[in-house]
Amino acid sequence: MSMTTSPLSVEQVQRAFDNSTFIAWLGMRVTSLDHNAQTIDVHIPFQNAFERGAGTRQWHGGPLAAVIDTVGDFAVGMLVGRGLPTVNFRVDYLRPAIDTDLRAVARVRRLGKSIGVADVDLFNAQGALIAIGRASYATMPPA
Repeated sequence: MSMTTSPLSVEQVQRAFDNSTFIAWLGMRVTSLDHNAQTIDVHIPFQNAFERGAGTRQWHGGPLAAVIDTVGDFAVGMLVGRGLPTVNFRVDYLRPAIDTDLRAVARVRRLGKSIGVADVDLFNAQGALIAIGRASYATMPPA
């Protein structure tokens, strides 16, 4: 964590979530973060607006991807001190998320001078793994 200038607290990450219209709409709540372990844990409540089809209570893949990207971003960003632009992103959907809130757990895999990489596991309320994602983020200071 040598390049860390001012790591973000739970409150600061939550404030960043709440100050983004889109992220605030997702309703994400930071439940914990650990700078030493380089992990962040986030709760995401189900909303009908996330449904794949009306009345199915099945999460659409778009909100799942948005959650994974955002939580991965702030896993790296909490160490750098700000949200970061996504460079590359992928997600593997493992099983449907139906009628459930979600828990996203991100772990930083690399914190480099120009790129940071995070892995994100997305779980349903019963603890089953729903999706996994990996993304890289630009860590260089803005020009």
